Amino acid sequence: MNLIESLRIALRALLANKLRSLLTMLGIIIGVAAVIALIAAGNGVQQYVTDQFLSVGSNLIFVMPANSNPRMGMGASVRSLTVSDANALADPMRAPDVLRTAPVLLRSMNVSKGKKTTVATIAGVTANYNEVRQWVTEDGRTVDATDIQGMFRVAVLGQQVAKDLFPDGEWPIDQTIKIHNVPFKVIGVLAPKGGGSFGNEDNTILVPLSTAQTRLTKARTARGEYAVSLIYVQAVSKDRIDAASTEVTEVMREQHHIQYADDDDFSVVSQSDLISIFGDITGMLTIFLGAIAAISLLVGGIGIMNIMLVSVTERTREIGLRKAVGARRRDILMQFLIEAMMLSLLGGTLGIILGVAGAMLVSTLIKGLHALVTVEAVLLATGFSAGVGLFFGIYPATRASRLNPIDALHYE
Repeated sequence: MNLIESLRIALRALLANKLRSLLTMLGIIIGVAAVIALIAAGNGVQQYVTDQFLSVGSNLIFVMPANSNPRMGMGASVRSLTVSDANALADPMRAPDVLRTAPVLLRSMNVSKGKKTTVATIAGVTANYNEVRQWVTEDGRTVDATDIQGMFRVAVLGQQVAKDLFPDGEWPIDQTIKIHNVPFKVIGVLAPKGGGSFGNEDNTILVPLSTAQTRLTKARTARGEYAVSLIYVQAVSKDRIDAASTEVTEVMREQHHIQYADDDDFSVVSQSDLISIFGDITGMLTIFLGAIAAISLLVGGIGIMNIMLVSVTERTREIGLRKAVGARRRDILMQFLIEAMMLSLLGGTLGIILGVAGAMLVSTLIKGLHALVTVEAVLLATGFSAGVGLFFGIYPATRASRLNPIDALHYE
């Protein structure tokens, strides 16, 4: 019996019991759809996390005080970093793979305009900050070197702060706001950034670093210098991030006079390290979700084996008749295997369609998340469903092929 004839007979047998065939395929359909949809969602989360870290800037290295959170404000643990540290890191003789640096002082403070009050993150920045962080202004201008040298009380508002303080569409440029009861002139409004790895960046106000250090906080290091919360370091290229990280560590140890055997009082973390760590976490989560979904494929396989055993029982006389007219054992074996595989592959095809639709639905329902359906996920689900059909179809097919033709012909 050739393959075409076997396929025709298998299709006829499945169509003879349409509802039973559909219910048998249901486990495979749900399993394949779940595998594809969940892997697509996991890939989407992984891409989302990567995009969030890349939105911070390009080729970045973060220098932070050891065991501190730069958004917690100024405290004892953040007094180990200074502007002189940032200047040393920007020295091309000491760190040739560093393109530029941007020290920043972060604090949460009350901000008011008339009777309107909100709480925002105040970022004391240098002129390099917008370039390093890839921030642009929508209106007005940003903080420049003149503002820093003159310790001017000027501010650049994030989108959320601008809406909170000027809810009626009032033009914010050249208006006066109060930060921690200190008046500041608004010189610009930042373009929307949205929520990211560092919180809601639209709820940020940029002010000159020198002004923040002298007017908003008096925190100093043990050496008497004004402190900063964090130093952004930008490497010259993506390929030189590791080399720049090594240079940053060496320069910082020299700056802080740390002896060979002593621990660092700072932490150096590269953007690529963060992406890699979170990529590994989300990758494992994706595999875990896919494995859970694959359990339903096993359940579907058991359903296929069950229905094929029923089919063997129902068609015992047919099997005996075929053997009596010359069908070999392998012909019967292949016939029932093809039927099991067809059930599995048809269910897999419908599952792929349902899984892609599910991924599209996830992308629609969750803002900012784009579920990615990959060819690998489709091939994995299809191959797994085919393997399930083959594995769970072997026993019923073998049982059918071993039937004695005389006993089969006498079966009622």
